[in-house]
Amino acid sequence: MCGIVGFTNHISGADAVIGKMMDRIRHRGPDASGKYVDDDIALGHRRLSIIDVSSQGDQPIFSEDGSLVIVFNGEIYNYQDIRERLIAAGYKFRTKTDTEVLIHGYAEYGEKLLNMLRGMFAFVIWDKNKRELFGARDFFGIKPMYYAQMGETFMFGSEIKAFLEHPDFRKELNTAALENYLTFQYSPTNETFFKNVYKLPPAHYFRVKDGKLEMKRYWDVHFDADGKPSLDEWVSRISDTFHNSVEAHKIADVEVGSFLSSGVDSSYVAAIADVDKTFTVGFGSDERYNEIGWAKNFSKAIGKENTSKVITPEEYWSSLSMIQYHMDEPLADPSAVALYFVCNIASEKLKVVLSGEGADEIFGGYNVYSDPDGTLYDKLPRAIKRGIGAVAAKLPAKRGVNFLVRKGRDVEERFIGNAYMFTPEQRKSLLKIKTDAPDPTVITKPFFDKVKGQDDVTKMQYLDLHLWMAGDILLKADKMSMANSLELRVPFLDKEVMALAEKIPTKYRVTHDKGTDETKYITKYAMRLAARKDTPKQTAKTAAKKKLGFPVPIRVWLKEEKYYSIVREAFESESSKQLFNTAPLIRLLDDHRDGKADNSRRIWTVFTFLIWYKVYFENNGKY
Repeated sequence: MCGIVGFTNHISGADAVIGKMMDRIRHRGPDASGKYVDDDIALGHRRLSIIDVSSQGDQPIFSEDGSLVIVFNGEIYNYQDIRERLIAAGYKFRTKTDTEVLIHGYAEYGEKLLNMLRGMFAFVIWDKNKRELFGARDFFGIKPMYYAQMGETFMFGSEIKAFLEHPDFRKELNTAALENYLTFQYSPTNETFFKNVYKLPPAHYFRVKDGKLEMKRYWDVHFDADGKPSLDEWVSRISDTFHNSVEAHKIADVEVGSFLSSGVDSSYVAAIADVDKTFTVGFGSDERYNEIGWAKNFSKAIGKENTSKVITPEEYWSSLSMIQYHMDEPLADPSAVALYFVCNIASEKLKVVLSGEGADEIFGGYNVYSDPDGTLYDKLPRAIKRGIGAVAAKLPAKRGVNFLVRKGRDVEERFIGNAYMFTPEQRKSLLKIKTDAPDPTVITKPFFDKVKGQDDVTKMQYLDLHLWMAGDILLKADKMSMANSLELRVPFLDKEVMALAEKIPTKYRVTHDKGTDETKYITKYAMRLAARKDTPKQTAKTAAKKKLGFPVPIRVWLKEEKYYSIVREAFESESSKQLFNTAPLIRLLDDHRDGKADNSRRIWTVFTFLIWYKVYFENNGKY
């Protein structure tokens, strides 16, 4: 795992500039560094040594004739198979790295190489002869890739903060991204919070030649259910495929560990990976916020060592500026901080961990997926439900009313992902500024259009795979692990696992069968059964446990005077007043403290942005 940076060279002192950019992301690769600079290009690399840990694996790496040069961030799990094919084709290798496989593979296959790969990656190759830059990002967006065109300079990198060191970079807040964020809790489009800085979308590659950027998608998810196999057959197929993926994800020349919560995803990974060490964090002693007891018992049952940490409120709150610095863009997911701390304790003992990200999106694990057609009310005619919903929408919001409003809308109208913080009307009342941000449904429509005719569960999964997972889940996974110089691998997010999951009928992803003794397995139905089959009997109840993730007690903290005052001070700050109307922010905060409403997540969304804004726009990228 590594960090990459680079730019087309139109400046003097490029060698020093690329060095400063590399220093900004040293945390991604503290073991070694390397750069290549000529009159056309500057490439930089920071290395965390995982495979071929000798200096032979240092980057950049060149093709045999020296005409191609690559910088690469990620791991290719099937690189040895591709290497053998390339050797048979006459290529000679100087290292044992997957990086050299990529550059020879590109020389042989061009962009067709991408669909041959199994792994997580973001890489760039400079072709000296063509004076062309080629870059690609992995299938799911596990590894990040940002780019910007500033004047004559095209720059790219694993983290936006590296761009701050380039003399052509112009730092400006993208206010449209702010308005979108207030609804989604992350930046949902390819734009970032920095104007004119973009994310290369997952499963895309680009070419830059003569200052022109061309981009193309090379892979996508295609749900096509196969109703022929029985449930038992699907369970066996999941078990076999996931075992294979975990084994592939363990390829390394260093020790591999595993994260562990009380949920089925990480427990399934830890149980079959046969690693020696697991890692867990929690808050206080309340089981709603602390999964350490579950994790220790599970680790004991599978004969592994568990390292845990209880995060204090003081540690949590004092880390927020540092967290948002590493995140590059504001992310209002409270579990990001917990993820930072579990990465931190793991990094003290090893360099690589496995984790359970992606299982919910691939196998249908979120509780909201059990909502469509899950009640008798759903059997009513659509016109009646829409009429009742329209009336309910005019009533004060509360649990029963919200149910009627939700059921009165099609999934394309109401679902934007796992978080819906502020409606378009609410966010406009909060913002003092006007932006050109689109309605949330404009952002989600292109994804829903690709799954027209599918059931609602499949539609929601497809949207989450492309927005929520890349924008929230994988963003925090990469940034929090790399902040600790730790490689995080996600065996559920494997091309072979996805190919299997695409075929599983919806009834085996989310079931409403009330006539069996398996009714508690509502979401991730078939996967839970596979996990129960593959884990020790004394841990079987984990497969049925409700998903918690990294639960954080922010709703409790925000009622305490100490933390209420911290947030209020931020809401009343001068920077806040430039962008937000103060009165509605304070009302949200006071109503939460007084128990009138649980506004914790919406408060956290605004507060997190203000922390990030202070780091990057008041402290010039320092915390």
